[in-house]
Amino acid sequence: MSRAAGYSRVQIALHWVTVLLVALQFLLHDGISDAYDRATETGAYAITLPVALHAGGGMLILLLATWRVLLRKEHGVPPPPEGEPPLFQKLGHAAHLALYALLFLLPVTGAAAWGGRMEGASDAHEILKSLLLLLIIAHVGAVAVHQLVWKTGLMRRMMVPK
Repeated sequence: MSRAAGYSRVQIALHWVTVLLVALQFLLHDGISDAYDRATETGAYAITLPVALHAGGGMLILLLATWRVLLRKEHGVPPPPEGEPPLFQKLGHAAHLALYALLFLLPVTGAAAWGGRMEGASDAHEILKSLLLLLIIAHVGAVAVHQLVWKTGLMRRMMVPK
């Protein structure tokens, strides 16, 4: 992957839109969870507003994640900030790969659970959701360390395009 001086305006916008959509997915979880429980009990998989919002949000996240990967290949990404220890550079790279994997796997398992009526996919979806939440917490924590401890100015990269 090529190295860019910074993230493009589109990369930054897609990052923050994805953040918002993922947050909404967590907020809308109870509606889809209740609907899924009812559907497995009754066999009637009704498309209610919570179901449509959650499923539509998941598919939009999948599309945006795909676009983000394509942009990373085309535009590249900036190198790790100076001052970041090499071990944390490797951990950061692994965490970003895991985030992208989860942004792809969660919509797929969700669709398989609802549309394919696969209970195993539902179980996988719940596990992946928990992993995503843990990774988000680690991601935000890493940003805080960059800003407050190492003082690398990392947040600026995701706010100001280059």
